Amino acid sequence: MTVQLIPYLVMNGNAKEAIQFYEKALGAEVLHMQSFGEGPENPDFPLPEEAKGRVMHATAKVGETLLMFSDTFPGQSHQTGNQVTICISTDNPEEAKQMYEALQQDGQVTMPLQETFFSPAYGSVIDKFGVNFQIFTEDQQ
Repeated sequence: MTVQLIPYLVMNGNAKEAIQFYEKALGAEVLHMQSFGEGPENPDFPLPEEAKGRVMHATAKVGETLLMFSDTFPGQSHQTGNQVTICISTDNPEEAKQMYEALQQDGQVTMPLQETFFSPAYGSVIDKFGVNFQIFTEDQQ
């Protein structure tokens, strides 16, 4: 069972620019980058043309530390100063569920823990102290 806490930077349409900046400033190495346009289509949430080039998810490595990035979806609220979340990454869905349930007590669910196309158990919550957490379970297949 592996658990990591990873800083997750949520940008307002300029994640690619931020990643390029951190490549130069910190020697970051981009390990993965996927745009919203590269993800599967969802007829319930049609993707506006201006969102297709935005970063849905990216991972960079700085030294021995990972940084994760994404852009907001157009129309989603964004406030400079609150764009850093903590991504809890685990390889165990049961552990993810336990952590998610504990963090949501007296907090606010922003996305229910659920299976997604990229994770068997993913969700997000703001804990009772106002800290934003994303719970990400690595797909073991």
